[in-house]
Amino acid sequence: MKNLLIVDGMALLFRHYFATAMNHHFMRNSEGIATNGVQGFIRHVASAIKDAEADHVIVTWDMGAVTFRNTISADYKSHRPAPPDELNPQFEMVQRLSEELGFFNIGVRNYEADDVIGTIADKLKSRFQIKVISGDRDLLQLLDDGIEIWLIKKGFTEYNKYDVRRFREEYGIEPKQLIDVKAFMGDTSDGYPGVKGIGEKTALKFIQTYGSVKNTLAHKKELPKGQQNKIDMFYEDLIISHQLAAIHTEVPLDLEHISSSMCYTLDIDKMSMICDQHELKVASNFLLKL
Repeated sequence: MKNLLIVDGMALLFRHYFATAMNHHFMRNSEGIATNGVQGFIRHVASAIKDAEADHVIVTWDMGAVTFRNTISADYKSHRPAPPDELNPQFEMVQRLSEELGFFNIGVRNYEADDVIGTIADKLKSRFQIKVISGDRDLLQLLDDGIEIWLIKKGFTEYNKYDVRRFREEYGIEPKQLIDVKAFMGDTSDGYPGVKGIGEKTALKFIQTYGSVKNTLAHKKELPKGQQNKIDMFYEDLIISHQLAAIHTEVPLDLEHISSSMCYTLDIDKMSMICDQHELKVASNFLLKL
C-alpha cells in the first residue's frame, strides 16, 4: 500500500517562523522580506517526505479566519492576536512556493485545514497508509487503522508519533471519544470553554467510565455533587464545546482529482534550484545535505 503524507501547512509555517523570530532571525531576501517561516516549512516538508517514505504529498491550508464554527460560537478563535508584520507576507509566499515545489495544495473556504485533513484521511484510509504532520493534538481523534498522527516536537525530524494502538494504551478510550473529553475540558487556545472547573484528568475519567458526553449526563447523579453543579451551570457551554471539538470529515472535495494529483517524487536538485531562484539559501543548502 502506498504512503500518503498530509501536512498541516500553517502549523509548520508558524512553528518555524517563531522558532527563529524569537532571536530576531528573519532571513530576509534582497527586498527586505522575511523568509524564515517559509524556509523552515520547505526544510521540514522535504525531511518529512524522506522520513515517511511518502509516495504522495498533500499540503493543507486554512483559507481565512472565519469558518462554520464561528456561526456556532462567535468567540471561537476570536481572541488570537494578529500575525506579526514579518510573518504576513510569508502566508502568500509559502503557498506559492509550495505550488512551485510540486506539492498538491488544498484549502476550502468556511472549513479549517483540520477538516480537510480529516475528510481526506477518512475517505482514503482504505487505499493508503496515511501519516499526518501537525502540531494540533485535536487531530488524534482521526487515528484509525492506516492513519498515524505525527505531532511536531523539535527540529525537522523529531515527532511524537501516534497510531491507534498507542492512543488506546495511553488514554484508555477510542480516538473519536477525544471529542467528548474536549467537550468537558474545553480548549482555551481555540476559545471554547467546556465545563469550567473540569480539567483533562476528570474529563478523561468521565469518558473512560461512561463513554460519551450524552451517557455521562445520563449518569450525572452518580457524580460528586460539586461536579453535578458544574455541569448544570455550564451545560450550554458543554454542548457548544462538543460541536466545536469535532473535526468535520464531510468537507465537499473532489477526491478523485486529489488522488490523481497528489503523487510526488522527491527531487532534491530541483527543489534546491527553486529555492535558489527565490533567495532561500538556507533551505537550498539544507536540501543538498539531505
